[in-house]
Amino acid sequence: MQPQITETLTLPMPDGQSVRGIINYMPQSQPTPVVVFAHGFGSTRMGEKSLALEAECARRGWAFAACDFRAHGASDGTMTELRGSRLLEDLDAITRAAVQRAGGPLFLVGSSMGGWASAWFAAQHPDRVTACAFVAPGFRFLEFLRLNDEERQAWQRTDRLRVQNEFIDLEISYGLVAEAEKFAFAELTQAFRTPSILFHGMADDIVPYEISLAFAAACQTNLLQVWLSKDGDHRLSNKTAWLAKETCDFFTRHVSA
Repeated sequence: MQPQITETLTLPMPDGQSVRGIINYMPQSQPTPVVVFAHGFGSTRMGEKSLALEAECARRGWAFAACDFRAHGASDGTMTELRGSRLLEDLDAITRAAVQRAGGPLFLVGSSMGGWASAWFAAQHPDRVTACAFVAPGFRFLEFLRLNDEERQAWQRTDRLRVQNEFIDLEISYGLVAEAEKFAFAELTQAFRTPSILFHGMADDIVPYEISLAFAAACQTNLLQVWLSKDGDHRLSNKTAWLAKETCDFFTRHVSA
């Protein structure tokens, strides 16, 4: 097998900012399956899940692309500019660049916030996405369900919300949640028809696994596998290699779809 080409991507966006990342692909004329990884809120393309998927794709001779969403990692932008609509713009540019180089079929893997973006992208572009994998997906990411009315009103009044946990400490604008009406969970489940595999930990204290079960029950695809880990947390970090293999095994069954 020939060595893969690793190309650095710098993708210009309509606002003049750039999305940055990498793609690995084989130097050949035949179309190659391409896996695009979409990372979580406050994370980057260089997380454990991304690296495990990159290695698994390399073993199979598949292309792999991962970029930082704007406001994350090496890409331009600030967290106060973060919007759901911008995530979808970024994913559109990333997937176009990936398919241009590898040919396809295109597979999406979304973690947490990236799961929200991947699900909406697949729902809006069913002709472009062959299958998806979701890891602790934040299907209701824009709703910030844990905020009470007083906290939500304070956020709207100040236009700033500080988000802190063991992994992140950052501020976001109210403009992020103001887009929630355009991306209703019920509309997502009615539009989503893409074959998928979903992984979620039942000990996840950031995104409740019940949201994944609600999505699975309501979405319009019959080709959905759900895997729950009773002791798994939000990151499922002790299962990354296994997740990567299970994901790519699932995708293999849809390569010729």
